[in-house]
Amino acid sequence: MIKEEIMNIGERIFEERKRKGLSQSELADLIGVSRQAVSKWESSTATPDLDKIVALSKVLKYRSII
Repeated sequence: MIKEEIMNIGERIFEERKRKGLSQSELADLIGVSRQAVSKWESSTATPDLDKIVALSKVLKYRSII
C-alpha cells in the first residue's frame, strides 16, 4: 500500500509562495495582511479566513489552496 503525503494548508501556502518567488512580506502586502499572519498560516498556528484563502488563490494563481 502506498501512503500519500497530505499537505496541510500551511505547507501549501509556503510551497506556492516559494514557487512564485515571494517573501512573506510581499505575499502579505498583496493580500492585505501582516507578515506575521502569513508566518502563522505557514507554521499552522493559525488558519486564514475564507476571504483570505480566496485572495491567496488569486495571488498564487492556484485553483484550490485547500
